[in-house]
Amino acid sequence: MAAIMNTQAMERRAAGATLRRRSPKPKSTADEAAFAEVVEMIQQARGHAFTAVNATVVSLYWRIGEYISRKLEAAAWGEGVVDKLAQYIQRRQPNLRGYTRRNLFRMRQFYDAYRGQKKVSALLTQLPWTHHLIILGQARRPDEREFYLRLAARERWSSRALERQLRAATFERTVLTPPKVSAVVARTHPAAGDVFRDSYVVDFLGLPDGHSEADLHRGLLRKLRDFLIELGRDFCFVGSEYPVQVGQRDFAIDLLFFHRGLNCLCAIELKVDQFEPGHVGQLNFYLEALDRDVRKPHENPSIGVLLCASKDNEVVEYALSRSLSPSLVAEYQTQLPDKKMLQDKLHELYALAGA
Repeated sequence: MAAIMNTQAMERRAAGATLRRRSPKPKSTADEAAFAEVVEMIQQARGHAFTAVNATVVSLYWRIGEYISRKLEAAAWGEGVVDKLAQYIQRRQPNLRGYTRRNLFRMRQFYDAYRGQKKVSALLTQLPWTHHLIILGQARRPDEREFYLRLAARERWSSRALERQLRAATFERTVLTPPKVSAVVARTHPAAGDVFRDSYVVDFLGLPDGHSEADLHRGLLRKLRDFLIELGRDFCFVGSEYPVQVGQRDFAIDLLFFHRGLNCLCAIELKVDQFEPGHVGQLNFYLEALDRDVRKPHENPSIGVLLCASKDNEVVEYALSRSLSPSLVAEYQTQLPDKKMLQDKLHELYALAGA
């Protein structure tokens, strides 16, 4: 019996060795590269399919909203008929979701909010329905809705990121305090006014009062993904304490990014105190070093951003008015702003403009 068992074990080992000899060799690097291309095709197709499905759904909701709106406007239906419509859909299509009375009225609201607005019609199918519900629920003015439609489509915000931008009163802050850029920035980078902001909200850092520049720096690196969302989609991180050498001395730029749309390097210097005119000189020095020694021939001149805890806008204007370097000054805010106060200020601004 023992001899038989030993023989069977030897046969199993021999069979295993044969299988190992017959097994395919490990994939070569060339094969893996080709396989990666196939995976990329699949991912792209899935993305296109999702986009197509989303566009179809939003277009359908638009048509349903238009139908309901026109029926109600013509007094052919009362609002109670919409209840009956929801019940009818439920009976005929019991497995269909999303056609309750509430959602049908949302479709009507969706149509009524954007009807006749050709400027935004192309944007509507670029966003998921969830994004539309968020914007409709929290943005009251047509220009505010258009603002978030355009940014959400351009930046490809998730629904969570979109809600945060609404809580941060990004529209109000943009209208009330547009970015202050030097004349050189306006001339060499005409689109910079649409890229940068006058203030950035970094509440996700959880910084305490009295934090140091090192605390701010470490926090931004730790939450770099959130900071990139706050900056904008086209910003790409290059490095922290990026080294530049001038003469026999070494210097370090706090944060260095590249902006794909502007095709230029963007140096960010951090200041945890109030803006001082002398800060511009330091930033200009770094930009000169970048353009001489780091910038590639096909890239545009570098841009510098002074990110300060606070600033006096008149001091900023004076400091930048004769600056020969492309730079701008922005504030960082460690807490969400008082949105109600900003809305009141915006209302006063519109009232004065209409007077």
